[in-house]
Amino acid sequence: MKITNTKSYKAAFTGITAAVAITLSFLEGLIPTAAFMPPGAKAGFSNIAVMFAASELGLLPALSVALLKSLFVFLTRGATAFFMSLAGGVLSTLVMYLLFRFSKNVGYIEIGILSALAHNAGQFSVAAVMVSGTSVAGYAPVLLLSALVTGAVTGSILKAVMPKLHNIDKDVKGGR
Repeated sequence: MKITNTKSYKAAFTGITAAVAITLSFLEGLIPTAAFMPPGAKAGFSNIAVMFAASELGLLPALSVALLKSLFVFLTRGATAFFMSLAGGVLSTLVMYLLFRFSKNVGYIEIGILSALAHNAGQFSVAAVMVSGTSVAGYAPVLLLSALVTGAVTGSILKAVMPKLHNIDKDVKGGR
């Protein structure tokens, strides 16, 4: 399902996708960290919307969704969380887009995992700058392992909902 290429249609879908990402981010913030999740790890459900945007809308709309999500994080969690979200979001969005655009044999689950790893890499970069050193490196294996799991989950969810989204798109196009 490639979104119709009119500017208004793409802008509307980008706005809806950003609203979904922000809503998922908000709802995820209400869920306490599970006992088996390392501190600071999140499921990354809002990245499902960013993955959708990277797949169906293109790079600039996907980056817009990631940026709007990061601005929401700034408003609700502060500057440190904003910079972590922005770095991780931009890096993971670039990875998603490049994989969707140039790797036709890579599926949603693999893209979910690779983008979660990229998200963590972006966050680790910001954390290393903030603490002026490599002390965050010791925490990397734990969060990278959680990225494998959460990336597989978010990729699986997008894989499951894409057929439904295709049906919605057909209904919208049929109604015009």
